[in-house]
Amino acid sequence: MAHKYAEIAFTDSVREVQQQLGSRAGYAAFDEGDDHNHMMSERETSFIGARDSFYMASVGETGWPYVQHRGGPAGFVRVIDAQTIGFADFSGNRQYVSVGNLRKDDRVSLFFMDYANRTRLKMLGRVRLVGSDEPELLAQLEMTDYRAEIERGFIIHIEAFDWNCLQHMTPRYTDADIEALIAPLQQELTELRAQRPVVRQGSMQSLGQGPLPLVISGIRQLAANIRAYELRDPEGGVLPPIEAGSHLQVPLRLNDGQDTIRHYSICSNPARRDIYEIAVRRDDSGLGGSLALHETFKMDMQLNCELPVNNFTLPADDRPVVLIAGGIGITPIKPMAQALKARASKFEIHYAGRSDREMAFKDRLQLEFGKTLRLYRSANNERMDIRQLLFTASSDALFYICGPARLIDAFLAAANELGLDPDRLRFERFTPLEMDEAKPFRLELKRSGIQIEVGADQSMLDAMLNAGVEARYSCRLGNCRSCAVEVSEGKVVHRDSALSTEEREQDRLMCPCVSRASGDYLVVDL
Repeated sequence: MAHKYAEIAFTDSVREVQQQLGSRAGYAAFDEGDDHNHMMSERETSFIGARDSFYMASVGETGWPYVQHRGGPAGFVRVIDAQTIGFADFSGNRQYVSVGNLRKDDRVSLFFMDYANRTRLKMLGRVRLVGSDEPELLAQLEMTDYRAEIERGFIIHIEAFDWNCLQHMTPRYTDADIEALIAPLQQELTELRAQRPVVRQGSMQSLGQGPLPLVISGIRQLAANIRAYELRDPEGGVLPPIEAGSHLQVPLRLNDGQDTIRHYSICSNPARRDIYEIAVRRDDSGLGGSLALHETFKMDMQLNCELPVNNFTLPADDRPVVLIAGGIGITPIKPMAQALKARASKFEIHYAGRSDREMAFKDRLQLEFGKTLRLYRSANNERMDIRQLLFTASSDALFYICGPARLIDAFLAAANELGLDPDRLRFERFTPLEMDEAKPFRLELKRSGIQIEVGADQSMLDAMLNAGVEARYSCRLGNCRSCAVEVSEGKVVHRDSALSTEEREQDRLMCPCVSRASGDYLVVDL
């Protein structure tokens, strides 16, 4: 068997229960591939080294299990090699029951807990007790800053381990954890207060020409490089109602003086009518929009926006929903989860990011959604198993994905490999899709007779606009279908997230902002 923990724990009775509860198919992957989950990596080593306590279960001669809680300075459990850990039994904390049990049965089960990050590591192993006759081995278990006398040592050969899910685990924080979390936020708040301008009648800075005036009434630092902006009606009135997934076209002025717009998801609870909130990640190597926004948007500034638009709508029926967010892609996913919870729909959230510090809304999501939320931190080598998510979901579940291109493309590839209906995957990109291996082609506008050469490094939409064609467009990301045109001749490489399979194949529609010809030419009905 491939998964060593499953080999030990998944007895015939356990497998029978998995089958009865309809989850056996989801564990099928545990039986395949090379042996794993018995050799500790840097992830397990660092996790164990940061713990200051653990639980250990042994079995007595009566057949009853006994659970012992052990504590000490952080790092008192030592990783000796890839399959061995050890710890000292200090004077005053003698484990009479555990030691007695281990003399007859050397098997133990260990739980290492990280309550703040709702993570636990389960390990199965065999114990060897070490006494004063092995001083060199005991010396490896000593704590130089801990003066308690060592009675004996426990050397555990790890036979299998598994990282457990976070369901029903209540997050707990020490005073030091809280201080570390809020320190950068307090510093940012101090800086923002210092930046707040003195606003005099008639002097308020204003951007944009849209029909919806909004004033910045609050600015919060959500995470590293991610800042939230609270927007209100200037007169304190109610705002137009929105649905989860809606976005705003926000006017801004780039550092070169050019006025432009950017599309940002409204990430506040869609039930609220007093504010809209957007969250923007600063990207110094991007196209300049987020950088200009972070540097120029201040309290009391007025933004004249277009009315909110929703191109990422939730289903009207009660089908189960799997919400997937990568990085700043959490912005439309959060209000979707709030809307689904309000209507008592079945859903789950999977949120991937680099680290806790860089994941916007993490703490709020943990408090609000508990067991329906799972976090994946790449800095901790926590990876989202895309195939497993697709395979184990209900057969009628819809997947809503927002994040970087690599996340969306990985889901699309896995869904195609598993034969899932592509219409079950709804996704929204927040950066333009890179045109890898794009080739130039000739575009003909059927009704006007105009012919345009589309370069390998430009979109079909840009080529039409450069040629003076009055083409409709909005998002430029393939999310909104505003630019959709009918194809008369030629084949298309579709890269949008707005059109259904029927619209692409039967109605012959394409979105020229991101899609292009797969051959040398394309004719569209314009």
